[in-house]
Amino acid sequence: MKTLPSFLFFLFLFLSACKKQESPNTIHIAGLTENVEVLRDEVGINHIYANNQHDLFFAQGYYAAKDRLFQFEIWRRQATGTVSEILGERELKRDIGTRLFKFRGNMETEMQHYHPNGEEIITAYTDGVNAYIEEVLQNPQLLPVTFKALGILPQKWTPEVVISRHQGLLGNITTELEIGRTVAKLGSEKTKEYYWFHPKEPNITLDPAIDPLLLSNDILELYEAYRKPIKFEPEDILPAYRVETGLALNTSSDYSSTSEADKMWIGSNNWVTSPSLTANGHAYMANDPHRTLAVPSLRYWAHLSAPGWDVIGGGEPEIPGISIGHNQYGAWGLTVFRTDGEDLMVYELNPENLNQYKYQDNWEDMEVITETIPVKNSDDAKVDLKYTRHGPVTYIDSINHVGYAVRCAWLEPGSSPYLASLRMNQAKNWEEFRDACDYSNIPGENMIWADKEGNIGWQAVGIAPIRRNFSGLVPVPGDGRYEWDGYLPIKQKPHDQNPANGFISTANQNVTPDSYTEWDVIGYLWSDSFRGDRLKEVLGSGKKLTMADMKALQTDYLSIPARSLVPILGEQSFTENMPKKAQQLLSDWDFVLDKYSTEAAIYVAWERELLKSYFDFFPDSEAEQVIPSIQMSKLMQWLIEPESKFGSNAINKRNHFLTGTFATAVKGLAEKFGDQMDSWKYGGADYKHVQYIHPLGSVVNIELQSKLNTKKLARGGNQYTPGVTGSHNNQTSGATFRIIVDVNDWDLSIGTNAPGQSGNPESPFYKNLFKSWANDQYFPVYYSKDKIDSTTVKKELLVPLE
Repeated sequence: MKTLPSFLFFLFLFLSACKKQESPNTIHIAGLTENVEVLRDEVGINHIYANNQHDLFFAQGYYAAKDRLFQFEIWRRQATGTVSEILGERELKRDIGTRLFKFRGNMETEMQHYHPNGEEIITAYTDGVNAYIEEVLQNPQLLPVTFKALGILPQKWTPEVVISRHQGLLGNITTELEIGRTVAKLGSEKTKEYYWFHPKEPNITLDPAIDPLLLSNDILELYEAYRKPIKFEPEDILPAYRVETGLALNTSSDYSSTSEADKMWIGSNNWVTSPSLTANGHAYMANDPHRTLAVPSLRYWAHLSAPGWDVIGGGEPEIPGISIGHNQYGAWGLTVFRTDGEDLMVYELNPENLNQYKYQDNWEDMEVITETIPVKNSDDAKVDLKYTRHGPVTYIDSINHVGYAVRCAWLEPGSSPYLASLRMNQAKNWEEFRDACDYSNIPGENMIWADKEGNIGWQAVGIAPIRRNFSGLVPVPGDGRYEWDGYLPIKQKPHDQNPANGFISTANQNVTPDSYTEWDVIGYLWSDSFRGDRLKEVLGSGKKLTMADMKALQTDYLSIPARSLVPILGEQSFTENMPKKAQQLLSDWDFVLDKYSTEAAIYVAWERELLKSYFDFFPDSEAEQVIPSIQMSKLMQWLIEPESKFGSNAINKRNHFLTGTFATAVKGLAEKFGDQMDSWKYGGADYKHVQYIHPLGSVVNIELQSKLNTKKLARGGNQYTPGVTGSHNNQTSGATFRIIVDVNDWDLSIGTNAPGQSGNPESPFYKNLFKSWANDQYFPVYYSKDKIDSTTVKKELLVPLE
């Protein structure tokens, strides 16, 4: 074989390098003190190398805003209560709610809570955000098309935007009101029959001072208004970009955000394994948080390197630091540990002055703050925001002289979601990591840790009110008889280190050990344990685990409910051919909800019928009015042990329920997909699939829709499998961000992020990761400079503006 002449060889190498890596692009920018190098790898992750802490977080803010500018502007408006300014009067209640629940404490104290240099870090970050916004304002050609479609411009940030709580996982206040209404209708004992309360039985009796009939009022309208996703309408879009009449994309419930009934399975999976459990003798950390699917995605990868900092992973792009990832010492992740930080307080109001409420037999004045809200195509709205000693007033019943306020632990200083990760980012060992956890007030989380020394640990975090004389599950009078006894120090929440079984895993189920003693801060409502049980089953199997096993477990679609219910179904008799054939197919099934599986299609249709048709078989008109759904674990208890629920002739009643719902499910599939059962596949455009719809993606013209939205791709799994894909036909929530870390070889780390790192539809990183993610594939997450250099596609140098 002939060799190339040396000059051609070097020319080839040069041209190859040019294809892989652009020449450094120098950007002169005001606000920096020294040069910052930024390497963008082939999947879109920015690796930021700074010479000092200020410049590091300035650059993180600059690049996050550059990638997610529209997302940043919508976040800013949600955080500041200025959505009405661009969408008009229909969003006024959102803005009132935002301002009502705004943190109003001392900003210096607030920022310093998250890190000893918190004020410098957060200010540097917002300065970086503003530097890019100024760049766009000076160069309008950089403005993403989403701004042009709405006819708006981005506006500058302040640190108050960063510490907003508006998108946090905050508490259970809507569930608390729902349970209160249920108790008002059914009584406490019957309510307990339908809810899956554990690990202990709560007191949910309504105090006699509360008129149960009044709980049906829209008490939490302002709270719910500011928490819901923004919905754009065609009239918000400028004519040149607007969808034509009749061509709006279908945005029925199949494309909606996660429903109220789904909240108990939204959360995450995570685990850490000791070196003794793995084939290579290394510790592992794996995490896949489950949240609403969105484009751009909720989370954003970054690598932050400067003296004292070398951390890589993901977080919400609008927040400095990394909430899930690793540094050079250890790796950490999180899942929801359900912490009840909200209570609905009910007050007797003074008939002569509705701004006074009774507290300990005295009338107290509400604090009133007046604000002016700009409203598009209307006069500015002047609103009075009212507060009791317990918190924001959401509703005043002027006829019955009753007021309602939400007591929020998360309005305490230091409760902005995920910002305490800044301390975790610099932890060198388990003790330092646990110290950092002590500052993590919101959300309630299961924080896990694995380090190079082979240590693993778990610490539950989250600000936890101590309720000595009430459960927190129903509204209570605000007259002083139901007060919190302070907050439990976070380090006294459940925790563990280096357990004998060699692993720690959490999946939003109750993981509080029986030996725990501080039960006054532990909640009563948890996710179904199916995901958590599957994690324990695999991790505790005795097999020496590999990276491939970790990937397989994060995308595992085995259904534990199916494994329990299908054998019972096999004992039933059917006379019609279609149900009989479907039953036979399930008899040989492996219980995996694979997207190509006919059996999975049949089972999921049946499971859905079981959940939605309970009252058709066991009528209870009063319960049906107030019970929005029955948790799967509760239903499983009734089906596996029917005598506990169905009374006399319990097994026959249960069997009638099983066969009736199964026949209905099979009939529905035949009507939808035809009589050829082999053609029924679980994954598909008309069954289980995923499609990301941009917030503007249903109201802009067809050309722009194709840019903003992804196509439909088949999916497997459901809300009860470790690979969570939700209960809808179109997946609306789940793990877009995943990470698996080999703690002894950082360059073996892998991850996902869908649909891409960028929120600009013109960027090559806008939806480049969608297809691979939908097919459960991962990309490498390199940490060492050599590896990062080998995958760099763009290099930029930020230089201080002289």
